[in-house]
Amino acid sequence: MLDPFLEMLAVERGASPHTLSAYRNDLARAAAFLRARGTALEAASDADLRGFLRAETEAGRSAATLARRVAALRHYFRFLYLEGHRSDDPAAGLEAPKRTAPLPRILSEAEVAALIEAAAADPSPRGLRLLTLLELAYASGLRVSELVGLPLSALAADRSHLLVRGKGGKERIVPLGEPARLCLERWLAARTAFLVGRKSARFLFPSTSRSGHLTRQRLLQLLKALAPAAGIDPRRISPHVLRHAFATHLLEHGADLRAVQVLLGHADIATTQVYTHVQSRRLAAVVETHHPLARGPRSPRLADPEDAA
Repeated sequence: MLDPFLEMLAVERGASPHTLSAYRNDLARAAAFLRARGTALEAASDADLRGFLRAETEAGRSAATLARRVAALRHYFRFLYLEGHRSDDPAAGLEAPKRTAPLPRILSEAEVAALIEAAAADPSPRGLRLLTLLELAYASGLRVSELVGLPLSALAADRSHLLVRGKGGKERIVPLGEPARLCLERWLAARTAFLVGRKSARFLFPSTSRSGHLTRQRLLQLLKALAPAAGIDPRRISPHVLRHAFATHLLEHGADLRAVQVLLGHADIATTQVYTHVQSRRLAAVVETHHPLARGPRSPRLADPEDAA
């Protein structure tokens, strides 16, 4: 029932190819674990599933991975129950491990500028492609899957914004600044060099890959290869770090958290609140800089009486 389950997620819930691939892998791991113990995944009991998760924990899986494994099992067995393939739901009582949200890794504005400058130093079509990807990632905060899979039709005729289809099939409008628009104009004139067949023609960043567009893995490779030229450790670079930089720098310059939520495509503002550390840091700096008691000698009116004695 795995394929019907994944088809349901894709059609009814708008799950992304990345989510579908991750869930397939999670359920395949569970099936292999149980098969080695003489049990089919579809016939698993609550104890069987807890045994699998316990083994995954002992193998050192991260809290994020374990949480996704639990989510995959919950969704799958709920599907089997609703479709009448099981009379019970053995995954209903599974609990995901508590996760602490780490502060996002980000780049400074100077580091992002250095990356863009390094990409701009390559005048070739490949250099222009990477420069455009950088400009768009930093100008829009798109998820990497949204960025590389942008259809050509997502770009407005006047280049003022993108119409992005995000998680769950939800659409949002993402405005573009002038640097990104100018870069896009140059890229549109050069992208024909990357067109291979009709399938790739519908994408803003066509490629010879099976999907027809540049892959997430290839973009990561390109960014890490570019990092040394910008004086940045490649381990600090990823498309997601650029998304974090987009949100963080907006907040540092006074943007409203709810506006950032909309731009990032977060369904719940709680997801965006990981960036409130930026606001807290900025407000602390304001107090330290401008409050009369933050710096300098204390006012005589507020001096300790014992000092006067």
